[in-house]
Amino acid sequence: MRIAVLGATGHIGTWLVPRLVQRGHDVIGVSRGIRAPYRNSPEWADVRHVVLDRDALERAGSFGTTIAALASDAVIDLISFTVDSTAQVVDALRDRVGQFLHCGTLWVHGVPFSRPYDETAPRKPFGEYGVRKAAIEKFLLEEATRGFPATVLHPGHITGPGWDPINPAGHLDPRVFDRLASGDVVTLPNDGSATLQHVHSDDVAEAFALAVDHAPDSIGESFHIAACEPVSMRSYAEQAAQWFGRNANLAFLPWEEFRTTLTQREAALTYDHMAHSPHASIDKARRVLSFEPRFTAVEAVKDAVTGSR
Repeated sequence: MRIAVLGATGHIGTWLVPRLVQRGHDVIGVSRGIRAPYRNSPEWADVRHVVLDRDALERAGSFGTTIAALASDAVIDLISFTVDSTAQVVDALRDRVGQFLHCGTLWVHGVPFSRPYDETAPRKPFGEYGVRKAAIEKFLLEEATRGFPATVLHPGHITGPGWDPINPAGHLDPRVFDRLASGDVVTLPNDGSATLQHVHSDDVAEAFALAVDHAPDSIGESFHIAACEPVSMRSYAEQAAQWFGRNANLAFLPWEEFRTTLTQREAALTYDHMAHSPHASIDKARRVLSFEPRFTAVEAVKDAVTGSR
């Protein structure tokens, strides 16, 4: 098939585009043209590159028609964050595409009522990102009931070589790993029992490719895409220290005290991750898509951290 990937050189697209080429698809990589993929692969030589400024074209009302003009059999949108942005593409693709795939997030569930939880769990998101992604999912699945061929994938905390992963303290400061490597004290919030559920970007890419492979079964559905099990902040820190031949030297502070040790941005990130504490079941993706992640949550982070040091 001809498949257009929007956000082709980003975290997921870096791994997804080569996978689609390997499967024999004709791939159109759509991006802003600002950066190269995080990882080079020979398959990129077979990709048609299209440079577009999505924001500018959306303001002009022409982004959707520009994507439709690519005449793709499937469109994978990795970089839409509002209903209006998604709707502009959907409206232009009606009756012109065989499948439209959107990248959501586990955070559409907000704070889950039980763990593990599956795709039927209530949507009670909080925070701008989760609220917007839940609204997009609702819009797309409603459109699917009217015949639009939408599929939604909800990844966990995406990580991989080339950018900083969420660390055991729940934010993005890479110096946490430096302290674990050197045996210095790393402080965690509360008792360190909040959970994180990372997923390697290559596993997410494979899930999107599988959703295309299984289009008849995946259209009109949403799927959790993450490591099989989450990991607590404490266990994560202990395992990360072992990468460097250390035992983790951990301390703990109540949240209200812990937050004063962080920047405002770090505190906001940590609070979001603590509050969500995901433990999403991937059974549906296993059953319908034959999805099986290669990486555990901690292994996904290890590939990002030790592969870039």
